Amino acid sequence: MEELQLEIFVLFWLIGINGAPILLTKLLGQRFSCPIDCNRVFSDGRPILGPSKTFRGLISALLVSVLIGSIFAIPLHTSLLFGALSMMGDMTTSFIKRRLSLVSSSMALGLDQIPESLFPLLGCNDLLGISVEQIVVVVVAFFLIDLILSQLLFWLRIRKTPY
Repeated sequence: MEELQLEIFVLFWLIGINGAPILLTKLLGQRFSCPIDCNRVFSDGRPILGPSKTFRGLISALLVSVLIGSIFAIPLHTSLLFGALSMMGDMTTSFIKRRLSLVSSSMALGLDQIPESLFPLLGCNDLLGISVEQIVVVVVAFFLIDLILSQLLFWLRIRKTPY
């Protein structure tokens, strides 16, 4: 893939992966929604991840990652790794936000966008042939697009918050 094509593809992939749990929540509400942390608390007495990080969301993100990856002839193991690392970034953000006493779905500019795009790009850069410069471009673009899409999804009543 040419550089710009690769950047656009990876950006589309990240948006799909991170959007799948949001759209599924809109479609299903709380049905089949089981928190990954099983409502357990960390040693500080706060939730480990919180109620918005669910097995349903994780599975939907992985399935979308494989679907988009297969459309672009990305090997299954790479697609699964890319999706898993994106969700790991998202869960890392939730873990940090809980330690900072921020409630689930609260705004943390940068923290909410960067790990979920940076983790998969760093973890799969050799497999995808993506350069450091391209990683920076994609992370910045994802950050900006996420801010815009979050507002749009809130306006369309798909998201509960505008961020």
